[in-house]
Amino acid sequence: MRQKIKQLVEKRITGEGMIQTSIKGVSLFRVTQAIPCSPAVYDPTIIVILNGKKEAILEGERYIYDNSQYMCCTVSLPVEAGTPEASVDEPLLGVYISLNTKVMTELAIEMENTIGTIKQPKSSTQPQGLSLANWDDAFADALLRLLQLDGTSDASILGESRLRELYYAVLKGDAGISARRAFGVGNEIARSIDYLSVNLDKNVTIDNLASLVGMSRAVFHRKFKQATRMSPIQFMKSMRLNNAAMRIATGMNVSEAAMKVGYVSSSQFSREFKRMYGKSPKQWSHSTPLLELEAKIAH
Repeated sequence: MRQKIKQLVEKRITGEGMIQTSIKGVSLFRVTQAIPCSPAVYDPTIIVILNGKKEAILEGERYIYDNSQYMCCTVSLPVEAGTPEASVDEPLLGVYISLNTKVMTELAIEMENTIGTIKQPKSSTQPQGLSLANWDDAFADALLRLLQLDGTSDASILGESRLRELYYAVLKGDAGISARRAFGVGNEIARSIDYLSVNLDKNVTIDNLASLVGMSRAVFHRKFKQATRMSPIQFMKSMRLNNAAMRIATGMNVSEAAMKVGYVSSSQFSREFKRMYGKSPKQWSHSTPLLELEAKIAH
């Protein structure tokens, strides 16, 4: 079945880059140049690799995934991402599927009402917000049925129901526990990250976020770190700087990028940027010719 999916995608995308399919939230990508890992932001998404390998680094932990596992990110996360091994002979080929948080929440709550509350995993080296999940038959079948709609007149009518079927397969699969934790009952950390992500340009404090989800500062800090590997303060700084780095990589000037993510002082922004990435924002803007494509795939 994977081979069928790969052949289907290869027919749809023959050039370098990323294209939208006729199904909302579903894109295909093909990369034939090695792109080093660089600052990016993973939104809630499923990334499926059909050929080649992709990498993501979260707080120093490296996640490498290929056609044996798909990546499920349930909350927005500041990462480093890239395709270090892509080449013309061995291109990276894959599918990017945005997670509709409203639909995921509906499904997760329906599942919990049916089968009960989430069981905590015995142990996991992965943060709760990011999972590498093995393909199973339900996931492969749902993905094939979804992609078969692309370019047909049925896409506008059946697209949402096929996406819902894929989401359900994810919730029942290896990534199901972290996905249900993010979208089901008790999704306070996911809600706080969502709030922060749309308010990067505002002065959001840890107390604001803890209050938003009805937790004490100490409990919020502990649960936040379980979900992201980062303290809330680290997370906010990484989200702001990674967003700015992606904007600069796609051509935005430095001062505008700084303002878009909430920096009032350009000197403070430059100082923190250089401390994080080892280059000044201006040096960064001249040394990232390949990162626009990675920014599109990641965000």
